[in-house]
Amino acid sequence: MKSDIHPKYEAVVFNDLASGVKFLTKSTVSSSKTIEWEDGNTYPVIDVEISSESHPFYTGKQRIMDSAGRVERFNARFKGFGAKK
Repeated sequence: MKSDIHPKYEAVVFNDLASGVKFLTKSTVSSSKTIEWEDGNTYPVIDVEISSESHPFYTGKQRIMDSAGRVERFNARFKGFGAKK
């Protein structure tokens, strides 16, 4: 392999903003923000809005959308649209 063409692969802390869970893993992303981890070392931290700790697919907590109400509002709004005069 060619040298100096690959990104740096290092330990990074991901912070899930939705659930507050932090986990340490390796990644090629980097950040100027740092955090001191439980082992006493300092790692870059990446804030993510959603992860496996807060995603409905993994947690089993699905949100039910009110699609019937949306369809009724749409039909009421455009009831006479396109009718012949």
